[in-house]
Amino acid sequence: MNKEIVIRSINSAVDFAVLHDGKLIELQKEKDNNKFNVGDIFIAKIKKTITGLNAAFVNVGYEKDAFLHYHDLGPKVKTLMKFTKLVSDGKITNYSLEKINFEKEIDKQGKIDDVLSPNQTILTQIIKEPISTKGPRISSELSFAGRFLVLIPFSNRISVSQKIKSKKERDRLKKLIEEFRPKGFGVIIRTVAQGKKIAELEKDLQSMYNQWLTLCSKINGAKTPSRILSELNRSSSILRDLFDDQFKGVYCNDKNLCYELKDYIQQIAPKKKSVVKFYKSDKPIFEHFKIERQIKSAFGRTVSMSKGAYLIIEHTEALHVIDVNSGNRSNKSENQEDTALEVNLIAATEIARQLRLRDMGGIIVVDFIDMLRHENRRKLFNHFKSEMESDRAKHKILPPSKIGLIQMTRQRVRPEMNIVTKEDNPNGIGKVEAPIVVIDKINNSLEKIINNTYVTKKNLKLHVHPFIAAYLTKGLFSKRVKWLIKYKKWIKIIPRDAYTYLHYRFFNAKGKINNY
Repeated sequence: MNKEIVIRSINSAVDFAVLHDGKLIELQKEKDNNKFNVGDIFIAKIKKTITGLNAAFVNVGYEKDAFLHYHDLGPKVKTLMKFTKLVSDGKITNYSLEKINFEKEIDKQGKIDDVLSPNQTILTQIIKEPISTKGPRISSELSFAGRFLVLIPFSNRISVSQKIKSKKERDRLKKLIEEFRPKGFGVIIRTVAQGKKIAELEKDLQSMYNQWLTLCSKINGAKTPSRILSELNRSSSILRDLFDDQFKGVYCNDKNLCYELKDYIQQIAPKKKSVVKFYKSDKPIFEHFKIERQIKSAFGRTVSMSKGAYLIIEHTEALHVIDVNSGNRSNKSENQEDTALEVNLIAATEIARQLRLRDMGGIIVVDFIDMLRHENRRKLFNHFKSEMESDRAKHKILPPSKIGLIQMTRQRVRPEMNIVTKEDNPNGIGKVEAPIVVIDKINNSLEKIINNTYVTKKNLKLHVHPFIAAYLTKGLFSKRVKWLIKYKKWIKIIPRDAYTYLHYRFFNAKGKINNY
């Protein structure tokens, strides 16, 4: 599989797209003015505790107070607060935890009032960015994420990713980490650490330990509230989490950002430094990689798939609903059950992509096409779980119900990616679908007509708006000529002044071809 990252820097924002074999699977935006990113660490002040919620509201400097639940305090929160106060007062200058006397762990089922009180100072980390009218969600169980490991202060536990199945490899990694793990720090071994040598792991851990030292050095004299350590910029964090030997290129249209990315790649994978390339062309970078077109076609309410099937995606205040439709396509399957299974499997792959692309979180209900056989429902469930394995967000998928519904939850840590795909209508009335999408729809309709054995192919004609007709027939190697080469069929294109901008119809010798 060929993986690429395309990074577009415009004004005060950076957009980056992750492509698999040219197909867009992830799109994120980083703004320079966002001061509350996941992973950022703040020195903050407890505003008030809410017994009924077993939580506290904390002033981190955002317009809305941050939310800190009891379960996000971490078992060693008392040790953390004691250490923070001693560092802040200048009584500790050696930031290793070797000689720190750990306080007793808090009760797992305890009450927030037993641990926190108003006006206390505490170190917190953003675990969920501000969304809508809510402030950020925070945790006082700090962690520093590296490429292979996660370092956790005030812990002695070593955990291994459950995705590493080999017991021998799990034991090897645990043994290696135990050799150089600093006292007082726990470590989570990430999936990508599998097969790595001790030098790579030790270098990664040392980098995170240096972040801890930097954090501690900034506590003394820091204003409350204030951000005292920032997570990597979004581009570097994506490289940290996703970069592997399958990546063939990282393209960026900003020279300075290119240098930063090369420096980061030099640290984590020196031999792959050459994959970072500066994009220099008059043609916008997202258009060159055909990302703009994919954005227009992927973020609408209706999402087309192969073989005429499509999704309808609806968003409500409480949940997301996705409806799977087979469309009016030729049915090569022997019966309705086989057709439903075929469409559902295609839909499951596209839904997994859409969840990552839009960064949809919370409760998600998918209405797949009904299937009667239990083995088919099980096959769909396993396929969907397999497609979701590459999703970095935490998620849980329930087996399909008898009526074809699959319910799932997906972690939401940032605002959902919401892109408006409709554009101003050329006639000045309302909004219409992006014109770039209509060509894809015409292509799909023509392919379904050609593949449908029940539709007459004689004297095929396409009636379209004059602007679209001009585009389809322009040039020696026009879109119509490409159709001739692909389908061995000449399509007569007729401009229609009466048609709206995105209106089109196919006709054959018998008249209008319906449902295409």
